[in-house]
Amino acid sequence: MDKAQALYSFWSGFGLPAYDASSVPTGDNAPDFPYITYFVATDSLGYPTALNASLWYRTSSWTAISQKAEEIAQAIVTMRKPISIEGGYVWLVKGQPFAQRMNDPTDDMIRRMYLNVTAEYLTAY
Repeated sequence: MDKAQALYSFWSGFGLPAYDASSVPTGDNAPDFPYITYFVATDSLGYPTALNASLWYRTSSWTAISQKAEEIAQAIVTMRKPISIEGGYVWLVKGQPFAQRMNDPTDDMIRRMYLNVTAEYLTAY
């Protein structure tokens, strides 16, 4: 598994469809809510890499999206070992602040939670 595949594997492990933010389907193929978008950024040993993801829900309440953000936070905090990848490992830690509520100016029913994560790529390249 390469670095991008490891990130996909992590973000798709929460019971929601996960999409690389640079390739989210649009138009008739646009995903149904809820879903996750995430950015892929990679580096090597000694260079902590800022990553972010967004949870997307369409509802009038912040309850479900807040619970999902907490589930992801718990998964990161309780991660017992780094994720194995080709040539090494990747370790994920919560960024600061971890979760931020965002609105959508085009639809007041869309709830977005912006998540900050830092990746430590334990690789030579």
